[in-house]
Amino acid sequence: MGGIVLAAPASGSGKTTVTLGVLRALARRGFAVRAAKSGPDYIDPRFHEAACGAPCVNLDAWAMGRARLRALAGGPGTLVVEGAMGLFDGAADGRGSTANLATVLGLPVVLVVDAARMAQSVGPLVAGFARHDPEVRVVGVVLNRVGSERHRLMLERAVEGVGLPVLGALPRAEALAHPSRHLGLVQAEERPDLETFLERAADLAERHMDLAALLALAAGELPGAEGPRVPPPAQRIAVARDAAFAFAYPHLLSDWRGAGAEVLFFSPLADEPVPVADLSILPGGYPELHAGRIAGAERFMSSLRIFAQSSDVYGECGGYMVLGEALVDAEGRAHRMAGLLGLETSFADRRLHLGYRRVEAAGGPFPGPWAAHEFHYATTLRAEGEPLFQAWDAEGTELAPMGLRRGRVAGSFAHLIDRLDGQDAVPGVGLRA
Repeated sequence: MGGIVLAAPASGSGKTTVTLGVLRALARRGFAVRAAKSGPDYIDPRFHEAACGAPCVNLDAWAMGRARLRALAGGPGTLVVEGAMGLFDGAADGRGSTANLATVLGLPVVLVVDAARMAQSVGPLVAGFARHDPEVRVVGVVLNRVGSERHRLMLERAVEGVGLPVLGALPRAEALAHPSRHLGLVQAEERPDLETFLERAADLAERHMDLAALLALAAGELPGAEGPRVPPPAQRIAVARDAAFAFAYPHLLSDWRGAGAEVLFFSPLADEPVPVADLSILPGGYPELHAGRIAGAERFMSSLRIFAQSSDVYGECGGYMVLGEALVDAEGRAHRMAGLLGLETSFADRRLHLGYRRVEAAGGPFPGPWAAHEFHYATTLRAEGEPLFQAWDAEGTELAPMGLRRGRVAGSFAHLIDRLDGQDAVPGVGLRA
């Protein structure tokens, strides 16, 4: 009843499809299986939950301390962790990588290799990853996008020469390609064919993988344990939740509920008003895809402006943009937003902003030091007002202040992951021992 990490040499290797196939296949067989995602990802975990029917957590080895990671990873059944990017990819010093997480949790790694454009060269590739760090235990390989039976035999001989078992050889399956957009996959709830997709992925895993051998390699004990938690920022918290505001971390919501706070969900896209609460949060998501509907949601917008007169409002990334005065979509159309912050943003000129951040606020609903992540393509046309956060990058270099604060309204592009104070810290910014 341990766990295993499915990782890859690089992004685009197909590890998400393999992970989903494994989760659904094991769940169909009646195994108690649950999932986790390495790093700051909002989209893959919802696919994982649909695949196995159990909640999926984010395990972030840059933003979370060891006690936090072990507490979140603990629980009944076998834990299947999907890695992020390449196995050793993380911050500039390697912290936050999937390999980093695997060593913290003591879990073995199975390498998913896109073999479509290689044959015997897969041997030295796998050998390099297996021997790069003795603390990272690579215990097997899944060959993905195999072209033929002859191709499979060449690949398997090369991997077996390294001394690692081949746990599966999956053929190319164009029908299992994921539609995607700039922040990753299209969201699970946006796919009307989701069940069909998951069943096909499971069928592929059943036919072409040794699931029993995979389970036998799952190692370590991950008992549930108490770890540090983030106290609720208010007693009654209204959280926007729909296709435009889907990026809220479940571990924070769970922390708040566990401390006795009440979390109330509402949908701006359905023009629902903000519920009676002490704090309203607009999470990140895809407001640029729904800007016209959001701008036309008069009941929501009116209730939000009234709410902000007497209670706190916080916006994160997409929610931050909605709190501004205008949002320009990719076609150059400007949409009027809530007007609660002196902010105008645009997707007409897309620029990637990506990386871990350490942020600290003197006020607002989330004061103090936080580990955070920034990932968006919006351009800021205008930002006027009091900055919300001091900010540093993953290596500790000070950045320009982030976000804005006006009265009881605050927000920024940073996605808050976990508090930095009071945890098992080591010197420097990032992973704590």
